[in-house]
Amino acid sequence: MSFAMPSGRSFGRRAATVLAAVAAVTVATALPALAHVTINPATAEQGGFTKVAFRVPNERDDASTVRVEVTFPTDHPLAFVSVKPVPGWTVKVTESKLPAPVKTEYGDLTEAVSTVVWSGGKISKGEFQEFEVSMGKLPEGVDRLTFPTRQTYSGGEVVNWADAPKTDGTEAEHPAPVLKLTPAAAKSAAPAATQAAASPAGAPSDAPRLVAASSASDGTARLLGGAGLAVGVIGIVVAVLALRRRSS
Repeated sequence: MSFAMPSGRSFGRRAATVLAAVAAVTVATALPALAHVTINPATAEQGGFTKVAFRVPNERDDASTVRVEVTFPTDHPLAFVSVKPVPGWTVKVTESKLPAPVKTEYGDLTEAVSTVVWSGGKISKGEFQEFEVSMGKLPEGVDRLTFPTRQTYSGGEVVNWADAPKTDGTEAEHPAPVLKLTPAAAKSAAPAATQAAASPAGAPSDAPRLVAASSASDGTARLLGGAGLAVGVIGIVVAVLALRRRSS
């Protein structure tokens, strides 16, 4: 039994077809994830302030995004929230009374930002817009903050990005933007000089020896520099005398 080997052109066409099919499947599965409303950057440190952007892409071919409403957490309220103006858009920040006062280093917090709404602008087909917010202080001991977002289209359709992450690790159909919080980085160690100053009385210290070595090297450098200058002056004098002798 014999098998006919495919020609070079036939093999190339088949390979190209397979690659095109794989690419199409990859793009088809990746596009929904790219089209989600997200928060960028997606991580921040606990106990600090951060600036993020809510990135809103337009997913419709026959409508534009005309309104974006972001809901802020009330279980871990943020004492300070400010927004950056977006040309062509009007922003409305709403504060609501908290179910119970929250103790902070600035005092008891009884009200906090509950929603931020951008409207009046337009995100057209194939476009996205970023809405920037500065906020803090971020809570400590919490690993994430969730910001459910409602996206309204010009045709009246409303997409509610509010699904919680699934326990099995798969992505929800309309996941809410999530800001992951990481423990604050440890403070850097104190400088060596500070550590030496804080060392117990009688403990050996390298600081005096370092200063003495520095002074000695500085004196040596000055001595060598002076000697070099003297040699240079002597050379100039000798050259001038030689020229005079030649001219005479």
